[in-house]
Amino acid sequence: MSKTTTALLVKLLLTFIAGWITLGAMDGNTIGWVFTFAVVGTILNYLLGDLYILPSYGNITASIGDGIMAAVIAYVLDALSTNFDTRFGTLIILAVLVAAVEYFFHRYLIKSDEVAP
Repeated sequence: MSKTTTALLVKLLLTFIAGWITLGAMDGNTIGWVFTFAVVGTILNYLLGDLYILPSYGNITASIGDGIMAAVIAYVLDALSTNFDTRFGTLIILAVLVAAVEYFFHRYLIKSDEVAP
């Protein structure tokens, strides 16, 4: 398994944990919906946050952007489904958790020459 694949799986796991704490435990969404959020969030945050924003604007901007994007993704899932619910306070906590996790994940990406951009 390549270092990039491993990094993406770690990113997925961390996104899932942040989602489970907020969207699952606080808002009562099922593990399936939390996993759906984590997959979509991981893909979009990697493509936009890690590949575009991080190299162009730096870690703090990319981390904040990833947190906001996670909250927006959860909000859109809520708007598109009657089986997935979020609250404003939970979205704020989710954004903060994802931004914090992404900050340290980005530091790993920057230091690791073996992880493909």
